Amino acid sequence: MRDLADHWREGYDWRAHEAALNAHPQFTVELDGQNIHFLHVRSPEPDATPLIITHGWPSTVADFHAILGPLTDPRAHGGDPADAFHVVAPSLPGYAFSGPTHERGWGVHRTARAWAELMSRLGYERYAVQGGDFGSLIAPELSRVAGERVIGVHVNALAFAAWPMSPDEGELLGEADRERALAHERWWYGRSGYLHEMSIRPQTIAYALNDSPVGQLA
Repeated sequence: MRDLADHWREGYDWRAHEAALNAHPQFTVELDGQNIHFLHVRSPEPDATPLIITHGWPSTVADFHAILGPLTDPRAHGGDPADAFHVVAPSLPGYAFSGPTHERGWGVHRTARAWAELMSRLGYERYAVQGGDFGSLIAPELSRVAGERVIGVHVNALAFAAWPMSPDEGELLGEADRERALAHERWWYGRSGYLHEMSIRPQTIAYALNDSPVGQLA
């Protein structure tokens, strides 16, 4: 903690990171009564496929900065220009400049409907969808909301695919799969305290996270 705090205090160049965050076109728009912030990085390839990508919780579109170049301009990164995408990366309601939210109800379905409206306003009639972590719930929901327009869905970090099983379910698995499932269960129980805390006592941890940079770092 001391080493990391010293790095933040003495070595971290915020202005360099600020410039990197601002290097890509970004906008805000009102959707369903909520201000929504999004990156919109168009490919130089005229026939690029539109792609909307959704970040996880608690995260931001900053996660995507390393992949925006290869996705939008694969030719410049040693790839096939036929694989190019026009990338739209919205911030989830309540995140970055998509916040604060002004009413409850911004769950998976409502967010997916807002994303469908966003793609319509941008003029994308057919598009691909990607999501990780919490975004892996929104991505398939978007395909249900706008199925006639979504050409494909890719997800990573399936957020609800590995909940603990009952003993009866475990007996249906082979030995290797059963051990893998039990290992995931042990991992989840050992590392999900933050989620339990934020689910039932969010204000408790919120003060620790926001009271100081060291609180956030911890």
